[in-house]
Amino acid sequence: MKFCSNCSHPLVERIPEGDHRNRFVCLHCDTIHYQNPKIVAGAIVEWQDKILLCKRGIEPRYGLWTLPAGFMENHETTEQAAIRETLEETCAKISIHGLYSLYSIPHISQVYMFFRAALAEPVFSRTNESLEVELVDEASIPWDELAFPVVRATLEHYFADRKNNSFPLRTGFIESHQKDMIK
Repeated sequence: MKFCSNCSHPLVERIPEGDHRNRFVCLHCDTIHYQNPKIVAGAIVEWQDKILLCKRGIEPRYGLWTLPAGFMENHETTEQAAIRETLEETCAKISIHGLYSLYSIPHISQVYMFFRAALAEPVFSRTNESLEVELVDEASIPWDELAFPVVRATLEHYFADRKNNSFPLRTGFIESHQKDMIK
């Protein structure tokens, strides 16, 4: 950030009184501009032992496979965000069954929330955000072509949990310099 969104004066980076982190501060109007992580909401969409995957038609990771997910918008719940993102990326209508995983990715300041969901009916298609959309079984997951480590971790746990028909809330973090730290 370079300029204050309240008064348009230049900002400086410093630790405000009573804080412990560098923040962008306006010396003219004393506004502190906090920057916080972004929330990504998505879904593991189930239909008859298969899940819905989409091949990304946008950057980042164009051409690789992922679960439908994207950034949460203001004034929506995390569940609404997962439903909206699934519709935008796959044209599929879903119902949410519950939160399945919550992953922190501190090096990119993001938090991922994946919900278990079901297709209302097996109707889906590609969109301007997805090159392809497919229902796939576990044996057909393109493991070497997954777009994000968090998607791989989610799917690995999901298929292991599905064998026991028990879906505990999975939590953890992913660091850029170390192996995934997922519980």
